[in-house]
Amino acid sequence: MDREVMEFDVVIVGAGPAGLSAACRLGQLSERAGTDVDICIVEKGAEVGAHIISGAVVEPRSLDELFPDWRDRDAPLEAAVTADDFHWFRSERASVKVPRPLIPSVMHNHGNYIASLGRLCQWLGKQAEDLGCHIFPGFAAVDVLYGEDGQVIGVVTGDMGVAANGSQKSGFQSGYELRAKVVIFAEGCRGSLGRQLEERYALRTDCDPQHYGIGFKEIWSIDPDRHEKGKVFHSFGWPLDNRTEGGGFLYHAADNQVYLGFVVALNYENPFLNPFEEFQRWKQHPRVRGVLEGGSRVSYGARAVNKGGFQSLPRLTFPGGALVGCEAGFLNGAKIKGTHTAMKTGMLAAETIFDRLQRGDAETLDISEFQTRVENSWVWSELRRARNFSPGLTKLGTIFGAALAFLEHNIFFGRLPFTLRNTRPDQQCLQNASVARRIAYPRPDGDISFDRLSSVFVSATNHEEDQPCHLVLADPAIPIKKNLPQFDEPAQRYCPAGVFEVVEDLAGQQRFQINAQNCLHCKTCDIKDPEQNIRWVPPEGGGGPNYSGM
Repeated sequence: MDREVMEFDVVIVGAGPAGLSAACRLGQLSERAGTDVDICIVEKGAEVGAHIISGAVVEPRSLDELFPDWRDRDAPLEAAVTADDFHWFRSERASVKVPRPLIPSVMHNHGNYIASLGRLCQWLGKQAEDLGCHIFPGFAAVDVLYGEDGQVIGVVTGDMGVAANGSQKSGFQSGYELRAKVVIFAEGCRGSLGRQLEERYALRTDCDPQHYGIGFKEIWSIDPDRHEKGKVFHSFGWPLDNRTEGGGFLYHAADNQVYLGFVVALNYENPFLNPFEEFQRWKQHPRVRGVLEGGSRVSYGARAVNKGGFQSLPRLTFPGGALVGCEAGFLNGAKIKGTHTAMKTGMLAAETIFDRLQRGDAETLDISEFQTRVENSWVWSELRRARNFSPGLTKLGTIFGAALAFLEHNIFFGRLPFTLRNTRPDQQCLQNASVARRIAYPRPDGDISFDRLSSVFVSATNHEEDQPCHLVLADPAIPIKKNLPQFDEPAQRYCPAGVFEVVEDLAGQQRFQINAQNCLHCKTCDIKDPEQNIRWVPPEGGGGPNYSGM
């Protein structure tokens, strides 16, 4: 197909904190040097921030480096942390507050800010545009362009106006070829192009598999009398058992709002576990319900998060490009934070690229030095100090894993003389349904707990219905022939949007139904399917949730 070609110096895939920070740093360096670097950011969401979702408590270290005057620029970090509570939920009603001296030091939040990461990205987007960067929202990068020598030379954006049967509709528009001397991939956790690059260039040869969690978030407006601006609350324990990693958070943001959510590690064993329902149960605990009663839910969303940590980091560079931020897995699980590390890796990539641009005008830049810059940065040392957190929880369970985290950070200051590994991929952890315990979840009450479909409605998710399904089955027979008898087809439960169903026709024959229009782009199906049979690919640009305030 003939496509329009657009040429840039640098193309950045993804307008999240890593990609936008890279663009801002490139713009700053170009402005200071009096040079002109042509920068393009391509973003699949309908607007910057539309697909961004995070807790979020933001550590401002990278923002201080990128924009030391961010307060004067009205960056949307409005609620400084004023209190920091950690609770062990022993049962559905009982809880124990963990004394501050027993909390791993990296989990302390003094000096951090409660913020909407979506709004922060919108602010970063404005800074990038003011520095001369081009941002193209609503365009999904669907493939990588390679040169004659196998190097990355750009990306292709998806066609618009393709019908479900593959034909071109009346408003059809072919995608663009965005070519550049170097491409920064900043798609976020489980990026579709990042996976392609990892396989093509064997970037994961010397590391553990990446590990993941599914994270849920809701925003609530609550009774002002129950609101404590700046308070951070975390919990672990109930409703999950000791072998299932996860926990909840409740952050008191500005304007009488709270950000609350729940994370379940995707190495869970019981195929009958429903992460969404665990989140709804968690909200019924008196410590949480007592804050929410009398309030109203504003929005809902879900997203996979990296949790592999230091041992799961791939090689970051390849001919013509680099992986940054959560695309590579730079979330610090011990801190429960990844914004500051994502931003810093984007900035380091920008600095490496700018130096190479200044040295010459080769068609494809060699930025292998980026790996060394990251390894010499505070990001690398920070993640290395937290290297045993995630595998410790996996091997020792929640209680003893937390004890190990306390020892590692409060006693040994990240210098334990060993490194734990976790080489078992998340999708291989499910028990057979015949031996697993079935879980009876309560019906939603419509006040505190809700069903999945009404939750999808408040996520403002929208897809053009007449388009090819973006949830691709390698073998359409596997869900019914293998996953159903072995695991009672867990896609029915792990999806946070009710996308996957097993339905019976009038003849009693079962079939696997995909309701792709509900998809929140969380990527959980791409991760947890036991046969790795489901592949998430970008739908038509602009489709999906609209999380601008998340």
